[in-house]
Amino acid sequence: MPEQEQNSEKLVMRFDPRTIEHLGIKMYSRVPSALAELIANSYDAKAKEVIITLEDGENKKISVKDDGEGMLFKEINDKFLIIGRNRREEEGVYSSDGKRKVTGKKGLGKLALFGIGDTINIETIKNGEKVTFELDWNKLKSSSKDYRPESIRGSASEKERGTKITLTNLKRESDLNAKDLAISLSKLFNFFDKNFKVFVKKGETIINVDNNLKYSEIEEQFSFDFPAFSKKVFSDYGHKGDIKGKIVTTELPLKPGLRGITLFANGRLVNAPEFFGRSESSHFYSYVTGWLEVDFLDDLEEDIISTNRQSLNWDLEETQKLKDFLQKILSDIQDEWREKRSEKRREKIKEITKVDVPGWYSKLPEDILTNIEPMINAIIDKSELSPDEQTKVVQKLHAIVPEYPKYHWRHLHKDVQESSKEKYENKDYYDAFLEAVKRYINSTRTKSNWTNSNGDFDMMAKVFGNKSRRLSVAKDCIRPNGTEFNSDTRKNLEDGQKFLSQGIVAGGRNILGHEEMNDLRDSGLFTENDCLDMLSLLSHLSKRLEESKEDIVESE
Repeated sequence: MPEQEQNSEKLVMRFDPRTIEHLGIKMYSRVPSALAELIANSYDAKAKEVIITLEDGENKKISVKDDGEGMLFKEINDKFLIIGRNRREEEGVYSSDGKRKVTGKKGLGKLALFGIGDTINIETIKNGEKVTFELDWNKLKSSSKDYRPESIRGSASEKERGTKITLTNLKRESDLNAKDLAISLSKLFNFFDKNFKVFVKKGETIINVDNNLKYSEIEEQFSFDFPAFSKKVFSDYGHKGDIKGKIVTTELPLKPGLRGITLFANGRLVNAPEFFGRSESSHFYSYVTGWLEVDFLDDLEEDIISTNRQSLNWDLEETQKLKDFLQKILSDIQDEWREKRSEKRREKIKEITKVDVPGWYSKLPEDILTNIEPMINAIIDKSELSPDEQTKVVQKLHAIVPEYPKYHWRHLHKDVQESSKEKYENKDYYDAFLEAVKRYINSTRTKSNWTNSNGDFDMMAKVFGNKSRRLSVAKDCIRPNGTEFNSDTRKNLEDGQKFLSQGIVAGGRNILGHEEMNDLRDSGLFTENDCLDMLSLLSHLSKRLEESKEDIVESE
């Protein structure tokens, strides 16, 4: 083409200014959403690397540079500047090399840039040709239906290729944050890999935008991978095996902006995070996030994705089927999450407090268990308390209601506890009583230095009592005001210790020789409560013995 004729050619953008205002400015007021359209264009242009550069100051600027195939002057005119051009209908659903399924479809993404800036400078290189032109919103909106941006055509080396788009006259007043932008962009795509990398740069800071960045601030507790989990879901949904992705739950509640399941189709967001109509009253939904790839939706003849790619059209038969299946997925995950979470919390509580909750339950009487179990389950499974707070509450409840609570609530003397505990926990109640009796007999013999072999019953008569004794349980007893108790009171205390001790010895020995222990327990003749009553009496006697004083009195 002659140079004179080439220089006379003009670029032409055909539009109604109101179209750009409605589809660009009003729909793409957020920087990440607008830049996402440029990233998608770079991907479709077979770029391997995209660099987004942020500049603050009086003249804020955002530039997006890729190493894609670039555009010729004619391609800019016939393709880029045509609003509403359906790329897939004209060029097919794959890139020119057949390796990527293109994401662009409606020909409206370029309008997004006017949502964040008034001036768009574009520099593109392909096959040795370099074209630079500028789109100015203020000029555009005052034009007729044909807007003719100024352009400069030049040459470049054959090795050079790609496109650089620079946005100026930004509508944003606050400073641009590289990390926040990178995280936001990561949530809009799911196709970052070694063959397509995106970087956000500001000053010396360079951040790689990858698929993991979107959940970098989330501490995963449980995960549910797809399509593996779909196989467990009872449903005849035809695409259940085509859904890929991951749903994760966390130990602590997520920030509201991180909750919900994002849907992607061919690597691009098609539905913002949500729970697809499931009631969110359950606290389960405060712990759930993730993404699912539903590429099959992009292949439908009917366009079901909103222009700003924030939601699907859920009123169609195909999307309603998907919605029903997604609800079923969340319901099944919620059930499994509750079980896993409860088990995990119980393990942690056991690790910290040394309280084995199921084992604890097994050692509680039925009447106490029916009150304690619902309380513990509510704390572990349903409460919003932090794990540390849950642990403290369970620990305190266990201290109040320990294993074998009725046993501990009696505050038995240490000798009685040491001697009877094993038999009591094995429900050998009469043996538990007898072990405590033996300990009491031996302790009495030791403290009184009793060496006579006449028998335990006779020993109790000689060691304790008012008229003759070796040990006194009332010798130093005085009233709170410092005065002594009268002689009758002391006599009754001394004789009481003797007669109760003889009764304990006689009662236990007589039954032991005639009946089996299990029969005594199971018949109701010697139950747990009977055992506790007798151990309490032994506890009283053991306390008196421990506090007794040597006081040898011979009978007249």
